[in-house]
Amino acid sequence: MPASEPSNSLGRVEAQNETTPLLAGPLTKPINGSGQLDGDSDNPDEGSGEVTVLVEDMSTARLTLTLTTTWVGVFLGAVDASIIATLSAPISSEFGSLSLLSWLATAYLIANASCQPLSGRLTDIFGRGPGLVFSNITFALGNIICGLAQDECTIIFGRVIAGIGGGGLMSISTFVGSDLVPLRKRGVFQGIGNISYGCGAMLGGVFGGVLNDSSAWGWRLAFLVQVPVVLISAVLVHILVKIPPKISNKSLISRIDFTGSFLTIAFLVLVLLGLNAGGNLVPWVSPLVLTTLPLSAMMLVTFVWWESRAEQPIIPVRLLMDRTILAACFTNLLCTMVMLMVNFYVPFYLQVLGHSTTQAGLRLLAAPFGVSFASVGCGLVMKKTGKYVGLGIAIVSVFALGGVFLTTLDEKTRNWVAYVAMALHGAGYGGMLTVTLLACIAAVDHEHQAVITSATYLFRSVGATLGITIASAIYQNVLATQLWAHFGHLPGAAEVIARIRNDLGELKRLPDGWHDGVIESFMLAFRGVWLAALGLAVLALITVSMMKQHKLHSNLARAED
Repeated sequence: MPASEPSNSLGRVEAQNETTPLLAGPLTKPINGSGQLDGDSDNPDEGSGEVTVLVEDMSTARLTLTLTTTWVGVFLGAVDASIIATLSAPISSEFGSLSLLSWLATAYLIANASCQPLSGRLTDIFGRGPGLVFSNITFALGNIICGLAQDECTIIFGRVIAGIGGGGLMSISTFVGSDLVPLRKRGVFQGIGNISYGCGAMLGGVFGGVLNDSSAWGWRLAFLVQVPVVLISAVLVHILVKIPPKISNKSLISRIDFTGSFLTIAFLVLVLLGLNAGGNLVPWVSPLVLTTLPLSAMMLVTFVWWESRAEQPIIPVRLLMDRTILAACFTNLLCTMVMLMVNFYVPFYLQVLGHSTTQAGLRLLAAPFGVSFASVGCGLVMKKTGKYVGLGIAIVSVFALGGVFLTTLDEKTRNWVAYVAMALHGAGYGGMLTVTLLACIAAVDHEHQAVITSATYLFRSVGATLGITIASAIYQNVLATQLWAHFGHLPGAAEVIARIRNDLGELKRLPDGWHDGVIESFMLAFRGVWLAALGLAVLALITVSMMKQHKLHSNLARAED
């Protein structure tokens, strides 16, 4: 280490603040005995910034063990996000409210979206290790509540608590990778992390379906069985993850953007309430919809305004003005919308055709293979070439091709079509995550890695919630319209249609002459979802092509190779 660089037992120190130019080199400042910046008394503002401590290189074995421990949380967080894909029908049927199906997923995903942006700032302040321990414990608590829930309100509350923990598990693990691995090598490690995420997201449906069909505890066991594993993960994280937080002269509380966090939550809750209720619980012209959607837009504008002025924003808006970052964030949003639509409605489509939850979940197994191959493959390509723009265009093209296969699904489609569609979506999504995250990190200085990673997770989480909500709105509205068009003139139609929309079990108890018309109505509803997914995938192909190439360094300090 050069003599001019101050150091401590944890590693090298970089002093930066939120106004440091993106392309400026790292500044250095001394640290006093209390662990704060040693500011100049003649210039009270000099010590008001933050010091980033760069971790020294560690052995490959220690690095692998540390990252593997964090990836366990990533896997379980992804499992919990997607487990509702096959369990939503039995859970909703037990509670007698299939029309509220989307809230079982969006309750978890809203909490994810709300906590992930804040996790970047909080772990900058308090450290990655404590953040991961808190996330593990919160995640376990949420799953206990879900597994023991006796009514719909309780299970939705449990999903919120689990979502808070799961959001931290997924985002903070990425921060850890950014802290420990140089850019040029990070694509490979990020690819492996994406395998954990992708496999968890795709296997969650299978896992939930198998336990629901084979256990006396049914769907409850799918939540409870995760608790011991995540608690063990919390202990290992406490022991292994030793990454120092940033150092600042400011108080801890003053460095947290509570207003920005509130505005994020308010925007998400309002927009999702309006979209989920419209055409499903109430008409689109209902005061509820006409109030919540405009208010959500106001909250979004206020959030952007606040973040552009806040001294310590959870997401520095000026960073989002970078072409690469903005393009990558919107690609994450659009692709995640599509992926969640696919993950939730392909199993639902199969269950309508008579497949069990296990059989429906098994159709998703092609996706993890695609995720595994493309995630690591893209990382290896970037490690060798140092390029990512053309790779991003190619991998999102594969993703869009999966949408083309989806649009061919109907009641007569052969099984292999669904497998191919899921494999292409898995490959495209896994590769997209690896490429776009590395592009974002390469576009900013080391001190902004966590907050800009949080921004990609915010867009991804918003995409997940919007994807499920929009898909639910399309599905519910088309299904209701088609059922009324086919059977609205028959006596007692309103009661039968309501039962069909709230319980898939009614498909086995249909009145004579209803079966073909009902199945056709369901297929048209699903086709509306598939077409929307394809359109969004094409938009993602446009946004990913707008990224700009940045240099991928081979060392943590980003010195010239």
